[in-house]
Amino acid sequence: AMLDPDSGLSLTIARIVQRLKGSSLHSQLERQARVSLHKPEIKLESLKEDIKDFLKTSGWEKKLQNAVYSELNVFPSPCHPAAPPEHMKEPLAYMRKAQGSWEKRILKSLNSMCTELSIPLAQKRPISEQKELLNKWNEMGTDEPDLSLFRPVYAPKDFLEVLMNLRNPNYENGEQPSFRNHLGLIQVPLKVKDIPELKEDFSELGLNIGQLGIDDSAQVPPEFFENEHVRVGQKVLAEQDSAAAQQYVRQGCPTALRADLWALILNISNQPE
Repeated sequence: AMLDPDSGLSLTIARIVQRLKGSSLHSQLERQARVSLHKPEIKLESLKEDIKDFLKTSGWEKKLQNAVYSELNVFPSPCHPAAPPEHMKEPLAYMRKAQGSWEKRILKSLNSMCTELSIPLAQKRPISEQKELLNKWNEMGTDEPDLSLFRPVYAPKDFLEVLMNLRNPNYENGEQPSFRNHLGLIQVPLKVKDIPELKEDFSELGLNIGQLGIDDSAQVPPEFFENEHVRVGQKVLAEQDSAAAQQYVRQGCPTALRADLWALILNISNQPE
């Protein structure tokens, strides 16, 4: 069950705070706050506000904003606190049932193959083998073991058959054949965006909007747009704003700025440790 907006927001804030508490950013912020206590502009009577101002002017507030934005991007829709984990992962019961039966089928196939080949699935490697693996860790990509004895765990047609047989028990469209029966093999009534909603979501791909590497618009010379786009990209990087970077790359990502922009969007460092 979904929560009302206020409760959902409170739950989201609480979970993000909990996740960030164990991060390196949290310890860095604490360290910077302690350092600021020795600065003359920090007054005891306005300690909290002065430390906030210090973190803002020193760039740490921006780093915290980027971390929160990064968490929001991967955060699932808030569910009721009493909802079990499997419901939060997949709210549709008939989908969970289909997933469970498919997983059992995969496990049965995998166990059967491993039994035939005498390969243990849940056994820790001996120390000698662990050391050997660590010694040639960087060469493992070039190692080409004989895989001819391993067969596919499932056939694509079996998976397609499972998808074709998915039916929502709460959806009844009658036995009468209609044009909808011929729209595709998979007949699952999932809510999807209509054409106007898709146009709104992907407005940056409109023919009247500049897009790096695509010459749809004749009104603006491609070279002019590219130069301006690179200039804006450099400004976004200077601001170190993760949300602005994500919005910016919707119109294309210049090759020279790609590494720095994606590091900013993903809130990671692309510098060597």
